[in-house]
Amino acid sequence: MKNPNGYGSVLKLSGKRRKPFAVRITVGWNDQGKQKYKYIGYYETRSSAMIALADYHQNPYDLDAGKITFEEVFKKWSDEKYPNYSKSNIIAYNSSYKACSPLYELRFVDIKKSHLQNVIDTCGKNYPMLRKIKVLFNQLYRYALENDLVTKDYSEFVEISHHKKEDNERDPFSSKEISTLWDNVDRNEYNSIILMLIYSGVRISELLNLKKENVHLDEKYFDVVSAKTKAGIRKVPISDKTIQYFSHWMSKSSTEYLLVTPDGDAFTYRNYYDSYWKPLITEMNMKHTPHDTRHTTVSLLVAAHINQTIIKRIVGHAGAMSLTERVYTHFEIQQLIDAINKI
Repeated sequence: MKNPNGYGSVLKLSGKRRKPFAVRITVGWNDQGKQKYKYIGYYETRSSAMIALADYHQNPYDLDAGKITFEEVFKKWSDEKYPNYSKSNIIAYNSSYKACSPLYELRFVDIKKSHLQNVIDTCGKNYPMLRKIKVLFNQLYRYALENDLVTKDYSEFVEISHHKKEDNERDPFSSKEISTLWDNVDRNEYNSIILMLIYSGVRISELLNLKKENVHLDEKYFDVVSAKTKAGIRKVPISDKTIQYFSHWMSKSSTEYLLVTPDGDAFTYRNYYDSYWKPLITEMNMKHTPHDTRHTTVSLLVAAHINQTIIKRIVGHAGAMSLTERVYTHFEIQQLIDAINKI
């Protein structure tokens, strides 16, 4: 059936093209009475081109704005928002954007839920990172709606819940894997960080943010002075098995932080995870997240028959503590050191 006058048309372009079907609409007439056109886009099949034309008439948009790619929307959005964001937020958004490379060159108006979901399902990131990617999608779509770049927010339909591990799915390191870590610790100094995590129970952020001034080698403990919970502010015992690595990093680091990159810079989580944790774990044929080290610590302490209250003190668990444990129980650091040395 012929389209109504001024509705637009689908043309098949000559030659071998990946997207040979062009969609154009009439935007006016010149002085000679000939129609002037603008192109909506190019498509692989005639049916997808016809759908695009119909979608345009259902929700007309600025065709010039419709040419803007995902990459360009991110640039416009970040230029506007970053001056008001903290450094940590900027790092998180930039890391999320790097995971979206399949979308960079797509016109934002052409992106559908399937494109966004494919990034989530194939990027290989852990659940916390997937949440940040979805937040980025939300922010970009909000910006696009505010600026009439799109008429529908597909980010609200993106699913990440199926990537979340339940608590009972946590995967502690096996005794064989721990032996492998010890066998490889001298091959790369960054392997020692994995053992420092396992034999302390700290969160990865707590270790990466640890300053040398809070490490007490002679007394065999360090202070966590900033944590997610009040119980996280604590003294953490240093195991006899790993004290040599704390000593190594104390002498190696030229900054205020205990752990540093080869360039002497403090770590960000993304830098550590992408450039050190993931390659080292993969090289040893393991599949673990840094948080698995905390579950490993707890498992080892339980296997060593350590009192539950002492375990909670070491790893900084507040939620599972009774009122008596939180208020009336006090353990000397030596008791914590003795406990950690039993694993």
